[in-house]
Amino acid sequence: MSTGFRITVPASTANLGPGFDAFGLALSLHDVVEVRVTDTGLKVEVIDAGAGGVEDVPTDETHLVVRAIRRTCAHLGVEAPGLHLRCANAIPHARGLGSSAAAVVSGVAAGYALAGRELDAFDALQLAAGFEGHADNAAASLFGGLVLAWCDGGEFHAERLTPHASIRPVVAVPSVRSATATTRGLLPATVPHADAAHSAGRAAL
Repeated sequence: MSTGFRITVPASTANLGPGFDAFGLALSLHDVVEVRVTDTGLKVEVIDAGAGGVEDVPTDETHLVVRAIRRTCAHLGVEAPGLHLRCANAIPHARGLGSSAAAVVSGVAAGYALAGRELDAFDALQLAAGFEGHADNAAASLFGGLVLAWCDGGEFHAERLTPHASIRPVVAVPSVRSATATTRGLLPATVPHADAAHSAGRAAL
């Protein structure tokens, strides 16, 4: 087990075009988490590296990276040690760029490192996607590139595709935050059959 390491995880954008809850794309904007094992309990430092303020980010056991580390270590059957985390947040929070998914993926990867285990891609996806119930952002942050994600029989899956080299995503970051649960609540529970068929055809294309 290493006593210190760094994890870099990309932002992501999902619900691309007709690929609602299925298509995710990693972006060249990254959160960096430095992890050190200590014998003095938990210390979390959060550094604003462009995320638009860190005043509301917890620095205790409720921090999302810490929660993901704890869950991953428990899943792997090891006890999480005392930790000193230094989190440089470049991914804006609550702006649709997968900040939560990136934090969870950071914690899952850290949990594997703390357990002295090689990252198991399938298992890591189950842990990361399980936090939010769908895998598009989590898979993009975990695997990079463009991902096609789905859930089958309670198991999450993802296929990584390489975007065309000419694609250059441009992100417009709003000044107003928006919680995923709130925006999802604005969506209709059902859509007309013709709309669903249209979207399915475009997604396949």
